Parts: sequence; C-alpha cells; structure tokens
Amino acid sequence: MVLVLVVFNNGRDLFGVSTNVLARPNIVNIGALLSVSSDIGKVAKVAIEAAIRDINADQNVLVGTKLQLAMHDVNYSGFLAITEALRFMQTDTVAIIGPQSSETVHVISQVANELLVPLLSYSATDPTMSSLQYPFFIQTSHNDLYQMAAVADIVSFYEWREVIVIYSDDYHGRNGIAALGDKLAERRCKVSFKAALRPSATRAEITSLLIQVALTESRIFVVHTFTDWGLQVLSVARYLGMINSGYVWIATNWLSTVLDTHSPLQADVLDDIQGVLTLRMHTPDSQLKRTFVSRWKNMSRGTDLDNGPFGLNVYGLYAYDTVWVLAHAIENFFKKEGKISFSNDSRLSSMHQGRLNLNALSIFDAGDLLRRCVLQVDMVGVTGHVKFTPGRDLVHPAYEVINVIGTGYQKVGYWSNYSGLSVVPPEKLYSKPANYSSSNQRLQNVIWPGQTTHKPRGWAFPSRGRYLRIGVPNRVSFREFISVKSEEMITGYCIDVFIAALNLLPYALPYKLVPYGDGLSNPSCTELVRLITTGVSILTVYDGAIGDIAIVTNRTKLVDFTQPYIESGLVVVAPVRKLNTNAWAFLRPFTPMMWGVTAMFFLVIGIVVWSLEHRSNDEFRGPPRKQIMTILWFSFSTWFFSHRENTVSSLGRLVLIIWLFVVLIINSSYTASLTSILTVQKLSSSVKGIDTLITSNDPIGYQHGSFARNYLMDEFGIHESRLIALNSPEEYVKALKDGPAKGGVAAMVDERAYLELFLSTRCEFSIIGQEFTRNGWGFAFPHDSPLAVDMSNAILELSENGDLQKINDKWLSRSACSSQATELDVERLEFRSFSGLFMICGTACLLALFVYFFLVLRQFSRHSCNSKETQPQVSSRYSRSQHIKTFLSFVDKKEENVKHRSKRRQMKGSCSNNPDKARSIIMSNGRKSESESSSNKTPLTSDNQELLTIQAIRRCKLSGHGRSQIIREA
Repeated sequence: MVLVLVVFNNGRDLFGVSTNVLARPNIVNIGALLSVSSDIGKVAKVAIEAAIRDINADQNVLVGTKLQLAMHDVNYSGFLAITEALRFMQTDTVAIIGPQSSETVHVISQVANELLVPLLSYSATDPTMSSLQYPFFIQTSHNDLYQMAAVADIVSFYEWREVIVIYSDDYHGRNGIAALGDKLAERRCKVSFKAALRPSATRAEITSLLIQVALTESRIFVVHTFTDWGLQVLSVARYLGMINSGYVWIATNWLSTVLDTHSPLQADVLDDIQGVLTLRMHTPDSQLKRTFVSRWKNMSRGTDLDNGPFGLNVYGLYAYDTVWVLAHAIENFFKKEGKISFSNDSRLSSMHQGRLNLNALSIFDAGDLLRRCVLQVDMVGVTGHVKFTPGRDLVHPAYEVINVIGTGYQKVGYWSNYSGLSVVPPEKLYSKPANYSSSNQRLQNVIWPGQTTHKPRGWAFPSRGRYLRIGVPNRVSFREFISVKSEEMITGYCIDVFIAALNLLPYALPYKLVPYGDGLSNPSCTELVRLITTGVSILTVYDGAIGDIAIVTNRTKLVDFTQPYIESGLVVVAPVRKLNTNAWAFLRPFTPMMWGVTAMFFLVIGIVVWSLEHRSNDEFRGPPRKQIMTILWFSFSTWFFSHRENTVSSLGRLVLIIWLFVVLIINSSYTASLTSILTVQKLSSSVKGIDTLITSNDPIGYQHGSFARNYLMDEFGIHESRLIALNSPEEYVKALKDGPAKGGVAAMVDERAYLELFLSTRCEFSIIGQEFTRNGWGFAFPHDSPLAVDMSNAILELSENGDLQKINDKWLSRSACSSQATELDVERLEFRSFSGLFMICGTACLLALFVYFFLVLRQFSRHSCNSKETQPQVSSRYSRSQHIKTFLSFVDKKEENVKHRSKRRQMKGSCSNNPDKARSIIMSNGRKSESESSSNKTPLTSDNQELLTIQAIRRCKLSGHGRSQIIREA
C-alpha cells in the first residue's frame, strides 16, 4: 500500500503515446475483485457470472460486443487486492467490479483516480467513500449512512437515549459508527461507549471486551461488522447472560446476510441470536426479482462442493445489477463515440529500473467519459429502480427491519429516508406526500431477548457490587420534611415521596440513604448537588440526592432533576397586627385624595348642570340662595340617585348620564371595600412585599443553607450585610418580634413550603404579597441519567392517583390557625384607580360648557342686532361695561322670555306706521280667532273684531290718516 501511494502521489497525469485505439471492439475487458470464501463473495461470484451470461446473450445490450470478465480471489487480503488491481491495470481493463471491502477501496481508489479506471462496488459501503476525494469509486448499493439513520430511528422510536456500539476497528467499522453517532445526535441520543475489536479478534478478546461492556449502564447494543466474527460476539454475549430480558441487540445488515446465505441456521447459532433486530437492504418485489430468485438454486448448485447450495443474499442482487449498470454504461459510452484506448504514463516509464514493471500500467483515455456514463444509468433491475442522485447515491434508500425469532425471522417493518419507519413497503409511500413525523412512525410488535414482548427500558444499574448512594440533607429545622435520627432511620415527607415513587418503578433499585451535613446547621443543597458528579472519593460521591432540593438554574447546570413533587417559591413573611373597626371605619375604603377629588367633582357637576339648565329649566331658577341650595342638593343627591330636579337640555342630560355612570362605579367599589372592612378580619403590616424590602435598608432574614441568600443578592442587588441567616423556627420568631430596632429582622424570605408550616401555629406572622419566584422541589440525578425520567413518571403517577396528597396530609397538615379567615389589609382605593373615569367625566363637562356658551353667544349676538335696529340711537352709546352687564343680564334671563321679547321687537320694528302690515296682522288674528270660535262653538262678535283692530293699531303705532283708514276698513 505504501509503495502504491509513493508511486502515484506526485501530481497530475502526464499522458504518453496512445496505443490500442478501438472504435467498438468485439470484446470489452472488465475485472472483479472478491473474497470467494466469504458469504458476500461466494454469492456475488455466482451473481456476477450469471449477469455476464445474461448480458452476452441479450441482443439488445452491447450489440456486437461481448463482456469478458477476469475475476480474482483476494482471500480477505488487502495486499492481494491491491496486487490484483494493479494486474487489471496492465490488461486494458475498462472497469473493475469491487473491491469487496472498504479497506481495499481506500487504497485502490487512489490508483483508479490516476489511471481513470472506474471502480463499481456493491459491498464496500463506507459512507466516507462517496466524497469528491474518490471520483472514480462508485457505490452500487446503499452506503452505511442510510443504514445508520435507520438504526438511529429505531433507537429514537423506542425512546432510548444511549447505545453501546461494538465494531471492527477498520475503515468500515470506524466510519460507520461515526455516521451512527451523527444520526443519533440529530435525534438527541448518543453513543455512550465505543467497544472496538480487531478485524481478526479472538474469542478471548471478545469475551474481555463484553465483560467490560456489561459493567456499563446502557443495555442497547449495536454490532457493526462483517460476518466473520459478528456471530462470535453474540455467542459470547449469550454465554455471559447478555441475551436475556432487559437487553437489546441491533445488528447491522451483516446478520441478515448470514440468515439469507445459511438458512436454516444450526440450533446453537439460532439460540445465540434470539430476539435480535437486524437490517436488510430492501429490494421491491418484481417479476425480474422473482425470476432471478427462482434460478438461484440451479445457479448456486455445484459452486460450493463442501456445503452444497447456499442462499441468495441481498449483495448477490446488487452484484447482479452492478454488471448490468456497467453494461448499459458501456453501451452509452459507445453511443457517445467513446473509444477504448490506453496510454502510458511518462512518469512510470522513467521508473523502469528494477522488477516492479510499473511502466506496464496504462491510463484509460476515455475513463472519465465511462464514469459519467455509469452515473447517468437509469434502469430497472432485480433490486428495483437503479439511478444515481447528484451526490452519487442510489435513489430510494430503504431497509427492512427483521426480528429473529424461533427457527427463522419475521419482518416487523421498513425504513426509508422518505418516510422513516413504517409497516408498509416504501414503494407504496412514494406516491404520497412525505411524512417523517413521530406520530407516523410504526413498527410491528417485536419479541425481544428473553422471549418478552415488553419493551426493554434500555438501561440498568451497573453491576459493580454496591448500592446507589443517595444523599439526604441532614436538617436541623423543619424536620417534617426530613428527619435524620440515624443513618438507618431517616423519615419525613420527602423520604415518603421517594419511597412511594420507587414502589412504582418496574424494577428494583438498590440504594442507601446517606446523610449529608454536620447536624448542627442546615446544609447547602447546592453543595450536595455538586457532590453528585464532583466528589473527590467514593465516600463523597453520590449517585443522586433527595430531599428539600429546590430546582433552580445553577443546580440544573450540575444535574438533572425529576418532575417537581411540591411547589415552593420564595415568599416574604413579616409580623402583622389585627385591624379592628372604629367609628370612622366608613372612611377607610378611599384615600384622602380620593375623597377630596370625589367631593370636588360632585360640586363641579352641580355647577355644570346648573349652568346648562339655568336658562331653560325653572327648577334651576330663583333667588341666589335657592339656586345655591339647588346646586348642592342636586350634586350630592346623585350619590344615591335620588335627585328630584329634571334636566331638560340635551347637554345637561349628556353630562348627567356620564356622571351617574361614574357614581355607579365609585359607589359599587366603596360598598364592596367597606363590606370587606366590616365583615372580614384584617391584618396590617408595615412591609407590603418584596418591593418594600428592596427600597428599605432593614435587615432581612433567610434560612441557613437556602438559595434565597444568593437570589436576593444577585437578582435584587441587596447587600450581603442586610442578610441574616437563621437556623430554626424559634430563631425566626425571635428575630421577627425584635424587629430591626432590637437587632432582629423586618421580614423573612424563605420558600413557601417551610413558611406555611411555620405559620400553621404562629398567627402573629403572615405571608406578605405574592410569590416572586416559581420553584419546586425535585430529586437530583447525574446528567442524562434515565432514572430521572423514570422517577418523574412515577411522581406524576403519584400525583394523579392521589397518593402524593395523602403523603402531604400526613406530614404537612395545617392547624386551625392557618385556616382562619384572615386577610392582609388591602390598600385603600386610590384616585389613580378611577382617574380614567374622572377624566372622561371632566372632558364631557368641558365640551358641554363650550357648546353651551357658543350657542349663548350666538343668541346674544342676534339679540344685540335686533336691539340696534329698533333702538339705534341707544345702542350706539353703550360702553363696554354696559355691554358686559347686558350680556350677564341676558344670560340670567330665561331663554323663552328672551326669544319672545326678540320676536316682539322684530315685529314692532317691521310694522311701525305701516297700514299694510297692520292689515295683515288684523287678518291673521282674525283667522286665528275664527278657528278658536269654531272649535269652541262661539260666534266671533263685533266687539272681538274691534279689539283685534285696536291691538293692530297699537302694535304698528298708526296715527293720523293711517289710523282712520284702518278703522273704516275694519
């Protein structure tokens, strides 16, 4: 291999003189490299030879040209494979089928790139070989990237998270497992342990490795190798008791190759692989495939003299189609006027010294054209539709999922990169929209190792001969949660929840509760959690921690928590005093400002309504004293909706409706608040919540070992000097009663679970405000521990069946004190709560007054104009002060009187000393009188007629001739 790399690693090709130029030769030389004694090689040999015979007998393919095959057996040897490949390069071979293994491909591909000879491999499925580094290497079956995606989907489908991989330490094994790791990571799973074996590993090496693997936690094993020692791995696993209930074994397609080639297997081999899942490249059912399968027994008879006929595995189908792909490519090559010609490399000609005879190697001049023709093939073969994607992969990669049971196996489903796992063949899904959602993934029931249909959980506790060390904080206060009397006697609420959850697990959990702390002060739960993964010795390392451990951010970075089993956020507790009712309790619902603003608005509304109603409503007129009383009575009587005065103006009614709505809201709020004050016992405290503590400089108490200390410092910026650690409820009581003046604290900040228990017997304190954090207590386990998931499910089940509440009632039952109907003093109703209503009402008043005065000014203007027309000699002498007095007098007059006087003045000015106007007035009044007489059934007398005439003469101020004329006419 080193020799080949040295010879062919010096730059680009230099071509010499062309030789053997043939337009369309009668024979085209192709080669094949395989290990005939292997399961893949012996089947492929028969399939390739059958394909050569079928192609040469078909008149529609390679018309006038025959394929001549040279097949070399490399007998598992990479060195022989390289040597035989170089021999092909000396015999004008246009393409090579193979090599069979990925190890050989990595070397020979370098030679193929230099000599432009395409390599078509049906079995070298290394996913890294499809890169641009090897343009002349073409995989004619699906590479392991898709097989590993199928394995990852199976792991994800059964909700496992970690797998152990056992593989051969070569290109095929390493690169395949690297692809598996990437696909698992995409599904949030991972490879927890990589167990590599030499390609020629002995049984002793396999046994040693599996013993090491058995000590790990995961029970999901993926075996990726060739058939050589894959069965030995499963045999040793069965010997070690690893093919039993709880274990999962997934073999890549090497096992399906064994099943297809050697079926039926011997009884002891079948016992080794019971319950194992394996994959097989899926080839759709077709007439071509059925015909080929029916011929197989005759074709394979006599090829293996020792063992007789052997079965057809999927590699045989792909080997058969590989030859047909090459035949179609060569035919297309000739149609594109390709010519088979070879040239010598001048670099090799200069190295003729010695016995290597490297100058015999020749370059296929049109090799790149043939390579392109291979990638352009589009045909239907025994494996289905054969076509290459732009990435040089075959279209429609799919696998069958096989479960080994009894004396054979059954298909439990299919996998394809189009729709994932399904129970129907993938070709039936290609006509439908792709659906890779988790809800669409399906597999039939699997019989797992141990002859069980129950899905294994996928992990177990390592077999290291010790119990799980579960850390428990050794508390000195609130022992209802955890009480450590001795290492053998630990009780409490948290312990009962843990034991109840353990009883719901489907497996036994060997554990030992280990107290943490000196028993003199409450330990730090953060430090306990840190020791789960960073303990310095076996005696300080914990496999988990239970107790009153709050789930906070800095702890979740260290461990995984279960589902919370109790809610417990931070709250404030402070001393409170009872508020008793007194003679002035009715004033407490509103703040002084609210009372003042409300009273002011009552007066404002009274004045506004009086202004709008004064000129048109007699109820708002009269002497000044009466009007003032009307304003006061009307405004304050609206509080009870008992005002008697009617509003007649539209603007007055609008203002009054809005004000009555405001009064309704204020009245309802006042009534509700006053009812609460008089009927519910109230508690008052100088501390109103966490905001009060932040803005003050008073000391704050917290429980020793609690995360509250760091939270108050980091989140609220409270100085450390203000925080005082307290250990017991007794210290809580003393510090709260003493207060800041006597060296105590203004309030306690602690978790609700503790403080509710504390307050159950101490009514002189109370929780102030709301929780300002949302936390819960959970059990802590190392990152990615499956125990955290199982315990979470158990806690949820405890919550659903009511057992969690029963445990709570047992340990945390409340006394009568905590159930008293007491409430903290609610803040008074402030002006800001009603400012929007007052703003709306005030705006309505201003708009109504604006419209009202606009109308009054317009009316006064018209009144002034009429006065000037009738008395011009007087209006011209008005001064400004007299004008204002006139305006105020006008506003004070009733609107109806003003309108009547203006009308009379207008009529008086229009008929002055005008006989014609007088006649029209007499006639109009006469018709009016006649209509009234007819309705009253009284005749119109001459006296009435004379009275109408006299009125008209007076109104029109007739004199002299005009008066005499009117009298005569009347």
